Amino acid sequence: MTTVVRTARPRPAQRPTKAPRRPSRPAGKRSNLFLAIFSLVVILNLIGLLMVLSASAVSSYYEYGSAWYQFQRQFLWLLLGSVALLVAMRVDYHWWRRHSRPILVGAIVLLALVLVPGLGVNVNGSSRWLGYGAVRIQPSEFAKLAVILFVADLLARRADRIGDTRLSLRPVVAVFAAVAALFMLQPNLGTTIILGVVVFVMLFVAGVPLRPLATVVAACTGLAVIAAVLEPYRFRRLMAFRDPWADPFNTGYQTIQSQVSIASGGLTGVGLGEGRAKWGFLPFPHTDFIFAIISEELGLLGAFTVVSLFVSLGVLGIRTALRAPDRFGMLVATGVTTWILVQAFVNIGAVVGALPITGVPLPFVSFGGSSLLVLMAASGVLLNIARQAR
Repeated sequence: MTTVVRTARPRPAQRPTKAPRRPSRPAGKRSNLFLAIFSLVVILNLIGLLMVLSASAVSSYYEYGSAWYQFQRQFLWLLLGSVALLVAMRVDYHWWRRHSRPILVGAIVLLALVLVPGLGVNVNGSSRWLGYGAVRIQPSEFAKLAVILFVADLLARRADRIGDTRLSLRPVVAVFAAVAALFMLQPNLGTTIILGVVVFVMLFVAGVPLRPLATVVAACTGLAVIAAVLEPYRFRRLMAFRDPWADPFNTGYQTIQSQVSIASGGLTGVGLGEGRAKWGFLPFPHTDFIFAIISEELGLLGAFTVVSLFVSLGVLGIRTALRAPDRFGMLVATGVTTWILVQAFVNIGAVVGALPITGVPLPFVSFGGSSLLVLMAASGVLLNIARQAR
């Protein structure tokens, strides 16, 4: 009897399992959180584009011979900003962490170049721009995003030693002080205050001890008050804020005209394009005071809609921070969201007379190339975090 011996067939060699890599771009479907933030940014930009056309038509025609001049410039910046948003939205936000220090150094260099005679462009006594003619950038806008990325990276890396202020609070304050000093040399107190609030919120959310943090905040507040009182034009703004009717044709003129515009709008407004304040009554209607034009032409309902859009964007930004994949993403989302909300609050507060005039634009809505471009890039980073949220 023959015994048949069966030999086992050799099994194919199994491929070694590769360790999961961090994706270079977010995978999966776009979440409702992602789509909601994207929609709000698009809506705010469309409102801004429409209102810039309405608010700037008169001054554009008078100064440049075309009612479309400022609108065309804003449209071009919006196209560039849209590209920046799409690129930042597709790039994994950890890329920004790896390059946060070079980005900060580059921003500081640009801030220093603004102060060099012949390079910095001086407008109305402030040297805040680089460029020539109509092509100009404002380095302070780039510096905001650079500081947010640097602070988020530092606080994320030192999360286990966040209670040691020598490793958490002090280096952040040192970087902020250097950037704030360059801001104040321009001078630009409004942007300094906004960045200070953003950095404070990031430190608070990161878990820095409250007592030393409160001491730093008190010191910075005192310095801001001193800077506002000692500089004559800032002191006049504070006095105009307290009582604009004390000097209605000079320091209080903008505030009074802004409030007249808001009151003229009523509930539903006088109609898009039918506002009267932009006919030489209200200075800077398409930049710092565009919210007054919105209130006049679209009424209380239009103004409430804009405020609601910013509040909604803030809520979604906070949700993105809470659901971020890691600590760095949480801090970046916190910084960007705080930046948008605080700047909107300061601008609208100045327009309605609840805050002193600081000269900061309304995010996504006011005319301004650098502000729009950098805010769109920052929104792209926020969208990337939202796309990878848990």
